[in-house]
Order: sequence, then structure tokens, then C-alpha cells
Amino acid sequence: MKRKRNSIRNHSAESALFLRRTLVVFLAILLAVGILISNLYYLQINSFDTYKTRSNANRISVQTVPPNRGLIYDRNGVILAENRPVYSLQVIANKTNNLTKDIERLTKLLSLTDRELVKFKSQNRYSRSFKAITIRDQLTPEEVALFTVNQHLFKGFSIQASLKRYYPFGNAFTHVLGYIAKINSRDLEKIEQRGERARYQGTRYIGKLGIERYYEDILHGQPGQRQVEVDSWGKVIRTLQFTAPTPGKDITLNIDINLQLKAQELLGDNRGSIVLMEAKTGAILSLVSAPSYDPNLFVTGISQKKYQSLLSSRDRPLINRATQGRYPPASTIKPQMALLALDEKVITEETKIKDPGWWIVPNSKRRFRDWKRWGHGLVDVFHAIEQSCDTFFYDTSYKLGIDRIEPFMRLFGFGEYSGLDIAEETKAIMPSRDWKRGRFNQPWYDGDTISIGIGQGYWTVTPIQLTKATAILARRGENIKPHVLRSITAAGETSTPVYETAPIIKLHSSRYWDIALKAMQGVTSKRSGTAYRAFGDAPYTVAGKSGTAQVINIKEDEVYDADKINERHRDNAMFVAFAPFESPEVVVSVVLENAGGGSSNAAPIARELFDEYFKNIHPIAPKSAPDS
Repeated sequence: MKRKRNSIRNHSAESALFLRRTLVVFLAILLAVGILISNLYYLQINSFDTYKTRSNANRISVQTVPPNRGLIYDRNGVILAENRPVYSLQVIANKTNNLTKDIERLTKLLSLTDRELVKFKSQNRYSRSFKAITIRDQLTPEEVALFTVNQHLFKGFSIQASLKRYYPFGNAFTHVLGYIAKINSRDLEKIEQRGERARYQGTRYIGKLGIERYYEDILHGQPGQRQVEVDSWGKVIRTLQFTAPTPGKDITLNIDINLQLKAQELLGDNRGSIVLMEAKTGAILSLVSAPSYDPNLFVTGISQKKYQSLLSSRDRPLINRATQGRYPPASTIKPQMALLALDEKVITEETKIKDPGWWIVPNSKRRFRDWKRWGHGLVDVFHAIEQSCDTFFYDTSYKLGIDRIEPFMRLFGFGEYSGLDIAEETKAIMPSRDWKRGRFNQPWYDGDTISIGIGQGYWTVTPIQLTKATAILARRGENIKPHVLRSITAAGETSTPVYETAPIIKLHSSRYWDIALKAMQGVTSKRSGTAYRAFGDAPYTVAGKSGTAQVINIKEDEVYDADKINERHRDNAMFVAFAPFESPEVVVSVVLENAGGGSSNAAPIARELFDEYFKNIHPIAPKSAPDS
């Protein structure tokens, strides 16, 4: 067998191959290094700003700093709405390790309630994962300490300090101040429409009712910003930059706390309202609606059960009766009716009619009864107002007609907004032919006018309208704007709004004012006056008018007996007055639902409030002897 011969190695060829391979590898390495250098250049030079921003975003947080809400004071400097420090527990979902387990552990640690858990889950479902969600508001000092000790176990959870609105006098000022509450979807829509989204960044609350709502723009302020460095847990390490927010402006109200608390005390358990106003300026000294409720319940979120109980209550505590309650004005408008009749020459100062206790519409058999069944005898305009004679005003209103009554009464503010700086107000109803046709598709009848003549029928008013109308009477036809705001304070400077007034009712003779006002003084100063019992011994002069408003119709042959009918069907007690008579300073309206006679129930309350005013607020005016 032949053996194979070994080939001789070609070293030069192998060397050349090695060099080629080495060159290829070198070029590949060079290319890779070039690509690496190119990427490094791109990342470090070209994209430096972009990646620096992204890097900072991981450790630098820009936070909106909400402004402190302006404070609210009464005219004496007593604080009515303040901001108290509170602590809340919040979580940012995308910064947690395991949100579900963390919540379970937190529930055991702080004893979270079922309501809190349901609320959190609902918010977490619809909130963005990087937005902070509040788990519990108003942590106690013990809860703050307990969580702080265990905070290392809860990544993404933190305690935030903030200021919470607080109303120290509870339900005494609810229907004046209103309240603030958390911003909801409807609020957000309105904020967007006004183009104020940036202004409300970081703000959780907004004025919902009353002064808090009406002056929201003044009380809210402007937000600031804070740049902070945070660690991987989201905990703030240091503040890098801070732009202070502009706090809301403080406001002072015309409300006097002593008169407000006195009015609330006088109303007691009654349903109704009291409004006390300066006759010369329109400044509201007291505005109370009863029953009321604690506005603090709404600040952090009222429970559904509690809210439902307020909403479904027969006493309707959520309604501001002073501005939204609608009542027949009853006999309180008889002075205005007399003014119109005098000015239209329907009656004169000497006109007298015989009152047998009833009045019949001409060419009709329908009788309209006087409150005094046996009548008042021979009555002129003075006695008709002093003794509240219905028969006199049945006859007067029939001769006037609704087409003259309706426009004249609107001059006193009936059927119109009062101008009060509280948004929750109704115009009530000043009826007319057109109104009835539009509402019921029926013509206007003479009987409708007769009822209007004594403030009954379709006519309704609000207590603030009654107060304004009485002030216009006291001012002899000069208009007035009721207002709660006294002044605004910002950066140590105080500004006071100016409210213009102007004559709106011009009569053919000033004597007509004298007649109506003198008759109103007789209501309180003459023994035959309906409110003499309440004011006969008052150390100051008063002009007033009582009213007893029917809530249900009483048949012609039926006798009204309050003890035999449902309490909710009993008459409303009404009373309006101003004092002193010679130079009016204050005007009051008192409305008590289903309380009975105005002179026996509402007038004594007005007397006590006037006593409080002249005893503690202003020196008592000298009293002149009344005409006999």
C-alpha cells in the first residue's frame, strides 16, 4: 500500500489570509466604534436638552400651589369664614409597587371605612394614574404620626398639608355665607367656559352658594408654582424654585353678628325668615332663614344619607326663605295700594266707606269677607291701614284695576330681583293679565283683582322684596339696592363699593307719602292699630304694617279655626316696619310660616330685634307723641 505524501504549507498564502481577516475584523470594530461614537454624539450633544428634561422629570416635580382663600368678616371684624390647617393622605397610583396590597395594609393601619374605600376605588377608576388621589381628609395628629412612622412601607403615598374652610358659627350664617365644596364636573365645565382652567389648577374647592359663590372671583386668588426635587418614593428632598400664589381678597360684610344671632334666637323653632336692613344705605344687617343646617358638612363632602335627609325634609332647610321663599304679601302691601289710589284720584284723604264686614263685586253675588266679621264701620284711608280693613281695599283695588296695580307695584320691586348680592333668589310673582293668560290660558277676572287688593290670590313675594319695598316707602319713593358686602381688603388696602340710588316713584303730591306713612305709624302707636300691643310702649317711633296671609282658600260660609286644620294649612304671619319714623334708620321684615296672625306673632319679634338694635348698635331716637 502506497503512503500519501504530505503537502508543503504555503506560509505566504496563510499570512495573506490572516491579514485579510484581521483587516475585516479591524474594519468591523472600527465601524462599531464609529457607530458607538456617533450614537454617543447624538445622545450627549444633539439630544442633550431632550434627555436632560426627561431625566429631570424623574427627579424634579412641578407642583401647583393653590392660593389661600380670602377670609370673611362681619362688620365688627368677627371672622365668619376662616381657613384651618388640615392633613390629608394621598396616593399617586403609578408610583406604588402594588396598589391593591398597599390599600389592604393601609386599611388595617388607619382603619379605613367602607365609604372611604368605595370613594377611593371610584376616583381611581376614572383618574389618571399620575394624579394624586385623596384617601382620607382631615387626619388626626395620631393618624399623621402613625402613618409617618410606617411611610417607608407605602411607596407613592404621602401626607399633604392644606387649609380647609371652616364656618365657626355653623348654621347661623348658612343662608348668607353659603359654603364651598369640591369642584365637580359641572363646575369644571363652567371654569372651562370662562377660560379659567389655569387659575383653578391645584384647587379642589369652589364657592357653591351664598356669598362664597357670588364673590368667588374675589375670594379665590391666583395659584403659584413650586419646583421640587423628589426621590424614587416621590418624597420631596428640596425646593428648587418657588413662585408664591396670590391669596384671595378678604371681604367684610354688613352683617352684624349680634343682630344675626338675636334674629336666629327670635325665630326659634319657627319656619320663616327675618331680614333687617339699613334704610339709608341698603346694607343688610341680618338675614336669617329657618330652619338651617351646618355648612361645614359640605366642605369635605356630606354623606349621601345626610344629604338625602336634608333634601327630603318637609321643612326644606336647604331653601333660603329670605330670597327664595314665596309668600302672599297679605296686608303688608296696603300702604302701597293706598298710595296708588291717592295718586290716581280713586280715593282722597277724606274718602270713607262703610264696612259691614264684607264686600260684593258689583253685578255679582260673590261676597269677599273682611277679617273682622262684624266690620269696621265707617272707614277712611288712615283707619283702613291702621286697622287693616280688607273691605276698604276690596273697593279700592276694584276701582283701580289690575292694569294700574301691576306696573305700580313693580316700581317697589315686586316681581323683580331685589339686586341682593346672593345668587339664590326668585322673582316670585307679580301677576297681570298677560301672566295669567300665559300661565293658565285664562282671562283676568274682577275677582282676581279683589284678591290682589289685599295681597292674596296669585301674588307672591319674597321677604327680601318686602324689605326693599318697605325701605322705598320709608324713603318716599327713592330706590335702594340691598347688599351684604361692606368692603374688600387686599394687600392692606380696603375698598368700599358704591351703590347708586335714584327716585323711581314720583307722585303728583308729596302729601300722599305723608298719608300712607302716617297711617303706618298709627299701626304701632294708636290703640286701635293692629301692632299697638307690640310697639305701644317702645322708646322709639315706629311705622309698620302687619299681614296675615291665607295659605288655603276658606269657603264663604266657612269659619276659619286654626285649631281644627292641619298645621301646614294655617295662616302665615307677616310684619314689616321701619324706625325711627322721623328719620328711618332700619327696616325689618318678619315672615313666620303657619304661625297665625301677623300682629300677634310676627310684630313682637320685630319689636325685640329693634330693641336690640337701638340698645346695643345705635342710640335710641327720641319719641314724639303720636296724633290721637
